Amino acid sequence: MDADGIAAGRARWQARYDAARKRDADFTTLSGMAVEPVYGPPPGADVPGFERVGWPGEYPYTRGLYPTGYRGRTWTIRQFAGFGNARQTNERYKMILGAGGGGLSVAFDMPTLMGRDSDDPQALGEVGHCGVAIDSAADMDVLFDGIDLAGTTTSMTISGPAVPIFCMYLVAAERQGADVSTLDGTLQTDIFKEYIAQKEWLFDPEPHLRLIGDLMEYCAREIPRYKPLSVSGYHIREAGSTAAQELAYTLADGFGYVELGLSRGLDVNAFAPGLSFFFDAHLDFFEEIAKFRAARRIWARWLRDVYGATDERALWLRFHTQTAGVSLTAQQPVNNVVRTAVEALAAVLGGTNSLHTNALDETLALPTDESAEIALRTQQVLMEETGVTNVADPLGGSWYVEALTDKLEAEAEEIFARITAMGSDGTVTSGILRGIEDGWFTGQIAEAAFAYQLALEDGSKHVVGVTRHLGTVSKPLEILRVSQEVEVEQRRLLATRRAARDRSRVDAALGRLVAAARAEENMIPAMLDAARAEATLGEICDALRREWGVYREPARF
Repeated sequence: MDADGIAAGRARWQARYDAARKRDADFTTLSGMAVEPVYGPPPGADVPGFERVGWPGEYPYTRGLYPTGYRGRTWTIRQFAGFGNARQTNERYKMILGAGGGGLSVAFDMPTLMGRDSDDPQALGEVGHCGVAIDSAADMDVLFDGIDLAGTTTSMTISGPAVPIFCMYLVAAERQGADVSTLDGTLQTDIFKEYIAQKEWLFDPEPHLRLIGDLMEYCAREIPRYKPLSVSGYHIREAGSTAAQELAYTLADGFGYVELGLSRGLDVNAFAPGLSFFFDAHLDFFEEIAKFRAARRIWARWLRDVYGATDERALWLRFHTQTAGVSLTAQQPVNNVVRTAVEALAAVLGGTNSLHTNALDETLALPTDESAEIALRTQQVLMEETGVTNVADPLGGSWYVEALTDKLEAEAEEIFARITAMGSDGTVTSGILRGIEDGWFTGQIAEAAFAYQLALEDGSKHVVGVTRHLGTVSKPLEILRVSQEVEVEQRRLLATRRAARDRSRVDAALGRLVAAARAEENMIPAMLDAARAEATLGEICDALRREWGVYREPARF
C-alpha cells in the first residue's frame, strides 16, 4: 500500500476512534509515559501489503474489531465453572461475580452433556464430577438463584443436548420475571466439533443440524441478542491438532453453519452476528497471537466474498478464549500458573473478546475456591497492571507476527480446499460431513498429536517438570473432591420432583415435541413447553432418540 492509502486509512481510523466511547482510565505506562491508542507506519511510508494488516476496527479486522481496542471495553472475564449440584455451583458463581467476574460460563457434568438424567444407569458415578448436574428446569432455577439472568451474560458449554438445556435456561429466566427477548449470552451448540474431536453427540449429524437450524431461526426472531452458536476450536486443539488445523477446522465448521442458516432462508446479515467462536490459547506465544489475527481476517473475507454479507457486524469474528487445559501438568502443578498467564496474555494480544483462565489444579480435579481465585486474579493482573489494554493490537506490524499470520492463513486456505473437495456439491458442509464419515478429521488430528508426542520423546520439545527440571520442593495439592452424597441427593431430588409434577402434562408436551419433529416445524416452542412442564433432560432426549435413533461412530482400523 502506498503512502496516500496508508494516510487515508489512518484518517478513517482516527474519525472512528474519536466517535467511539472510551473508558475513563489512565492510558499511560507504569512510568507515566503517554502512549498512542494505535501505532502504524510513519507518515510518508510505503508498506507493500499493508492492506492485509490495516487499522483496528476496519476490514479485514486483522488488528481487531473496534477502533479503540481495549480502550473502549476490556475483554469479559468469563470463568468456566460448574461442579456437584446446582446449589453448590450457584455459590461458586456468586463468588466469581462478587470477585469481579463479568459473566458466567456453565460447565455441565458428563450425564448432562450426554442427555442423560442423574438416575440413568449410565450416569452412575459421574453425577456432578466434571460439571454441574442439570436434570430439569427446576435445577436451572437453583443454579441461577439470586443471579439476574436479564442482567448477566451467560455462556453454556454443551452441544449434543444444547437445545433442551437452552429451553430450561429460558424457562428459568421466565420464572425470574425476565424479559426473555432481551437475554444475552452464548450457547455452544457446535455439533460438528463433537464428531471431529470431543465425541459428545446424541444423534446422526442431520438431526442435530435440524435442531441447530431451528434454534438459529428462533433466536433470530425472538432473542436477537443471544448467540445460539459458539463454534468451538478449543476441543479440536485439546484433542491434539496443530494451530493451523484448529484454525481451519473451526472456521470451516463456522462456514457450515452459515450455509445452514442460508438454507433456512435466513438473511446472512441478520444471523451471522449471532455466531461466535471459542478458541484455545496454547503455549507457543506468537503462533497463538497470529492464529487469532488470521481467524478474524479469514472470516471477514469469506463472509463478504463467498456468502455475500454486506453488514459490517456480519463480518466480525467475535471469540472467547480458554487457556489450554492440555498444557497443564500434574507434576509441579504450580508451574501451571505461569503457563496459564502466558496463554492468557497471548489471547489478549490476539484481541479476544472474553477469556477463561484455567486453574493450576485442573489437571487433577475441579478447581478449589483458592485455585479458582488465582485463575481469576491472573486475568485481573493482566488487565489492571500490565498496560496491555492501552494500545490496540500492539504487535501489529511486527515482521514475525505478520509473517506467522500470513502463513497460518495460507495453511488454513489449503485445508479449506481439501474439505470442499471431499464434498459432493461444492459446499463446505458437504465436505465436513464426508470428512466426518470417512474419519478424515480424526485421522489428521491423531497424526498431529502423534508427531508432538514423538518430539517430546526424542527431546526436541520439552515440558518443564515433566521432561526437564524434574527436581522440586513443592508439596501435594489439596484438591476438590465431589462427594458421593451429591449423586445420592440429586437422585433423591429428581425422584421427588418427578412425583410432584403433572405426569399427563409432561406426556402431552413430549407428544407435541415428537409431532413437531415429524412435521418438520420449528421444535423450540414444543421443547419449551416440555421444559415448563418439568420434563427432564433425559425424557426429552429419549423421546428424540426413539424418533431419530443414536449415532454410533464407525469402527476404523
